[in-house]
Amino acid sequence: MKSSGVLMRAGLAMAVILGLGAVAAPVQQAHASAPQIKKSGAAYYRFMLGKFEVTALSDGTTALPVDQLLTQTTPEQVKKALAANYISMPYEMNFNAFVINTGDKLVLIDTGAGALFGPNLGKMIDALKASGYTPEQVDEIYITHMHPDHIGGLVANGKAVFPNAIVRADQREGDFWLSQANLDKAGKDEKGFFQGAQAALKPYVDSGRYKPFDGTAELVPGIKPVLLPGHTPGHAGYMIESEGQKLLAWGDVIHVGAVQFAHPTITIHFDADSKSAEAARLALLADAAKQGYWIAGAHLSFPGVGHVSASGKNSYTWIPASYTAIH
Repeated sequence: MKSSGVLMRAGLAMAVILGLGAVAAPVQQAHASAPQIKKSGAAYYRFMLGKFEVTALSDGTTALPVDQLLTQTTPEQVKKALAANYISMPYEMNFNAFVINTGDKLVLIDTGAGALFGPNLGKMIDALKASGYTPEQVDEIYITHMHPDHIGGLVANGKAVFPNAIVRADQREGDFWLSQANLDKAGKDEKGFFQGAQAALKPYVDSGRYKPFDGTAELVPGIKPVLLPGHTPGHAGYMIESEGQKLLAWGDVIHVGAVQFAHPTITIHFDADSKSAEAARLALLADAAKQGYWIAGAHLSFPGVGHVSASGKNSYTWIPASYTAIH
């Protein structure tokens, strides 16, 4: 009986150490099986870049037939590359946006699809709120390009979602997509892209809060555009720098990481100028691998943040960020 008392005292001591206060009662076995949920979702991921706080936001994912969309390759080669990465068709593409809190400004890079592209997208605003911010707090919005999955979140029912924000994009991008003449001469499959861009930007244009830029000067301290034309006429990334640490939000430089990192000459049907897009990608991947700065990709698996490493001539590997929880 003496040994039983020792064991009891040891158990009580351990309970105190673990903050339990008392020995837990025996766990009762459940007699009914729990139903399968069959859903998953990501909202936000946060990390520090020097003194800047960066928050990746998920707008959702949607299945796309990328074996039919990728060009300068074949459907068989695409499927083979995906299979080598344990990915099956149809490919579930991620859609990401990014918030930069500089301490003085709250900057949003891209806004997700809103109601323009779906069916499982348009979740960026919910992710923004889950991360602790509200649309009213956003000071500036930097658009990488005006495809619907990057600008749709600007509006809801024709009204500005971000009532206090200035919206900025490369001048050539706005000149192309916001042109009535370009809309009028666009083909049937393209008209929706122009209509979506013009509807999404309209409240900001009308209120004088759309302010395009021309060049690569800083937009706010620590953030400047990087011109990456090809995917669209004014496609741009944004280089963020704080205390010597750098992150490039590169928009749509890569759509299918499992294919295009190893084979960056592969382009996509959505490129306006595939040769320019390929050249921009090759130059940027080489620079990112050499310089070692962070990358934030709109279509890389959430949170879309990591590094590029060279793995051969014109061949690269994506190294995703190691998950870190900020408490």
